[in-house]
Amino acid sequence: MNTNLDFSPYLRSSVGFDRLFNLLQNASGLAQDGANWPSYDIVRSSEDSYSIKMAVAGFSQDELTLTYEPNLLVVRGSQADKDDAEYLHRGMAKGSFERKFELADFVEVDSAKLENGLLTIELRRELPEAMKPRQIPIGSFSEPAEPQQIEGQKQAA
Repeated sequence: MNTNLDFSPYLRSSVGFDRLFNLLQNASGLAQDGANWPSYDIVRSSEDSYSIKMAVAGFSQDELTLTYEPNLLVVRGSQADKDDAEYLHRGMAKGSFERKFELADFVEVDSAKLENGLLTIELRRELPEAMKPRQIPIGSFSEPAEPQQIEGQKQAA
């Protein structure tokens, strides 16, 4: 089933939304390539914390690479086929993979660990101070009012 969407009518009548349409176009293409290995979960653990848990059984740390670019996380795995055994049935996946995750603005990779065949990537959304909500006090024309920060530094529980 091919479900390519044409966003060109929207691109003609909007300004500044091109990144959003590119994300939607890329997401629709990801579902079509048939690559559903390795399996993964995306978990939201708090308002600003996420984790990606990916099943990479049989891969060592040396065979996995994580690349973080602005708004993009790429996980690659590469295994060489080392044995010359004659398989009667081969049900365990081997070989190489590449999985891309589009990240929202201000989402950064905190850490990654590999344990018991499960790769866990911790993500955190960190808004810059200028983007956080502020309360603006109302003053008179004679005295200028200074804005006050509503949210302070968040601390992990």
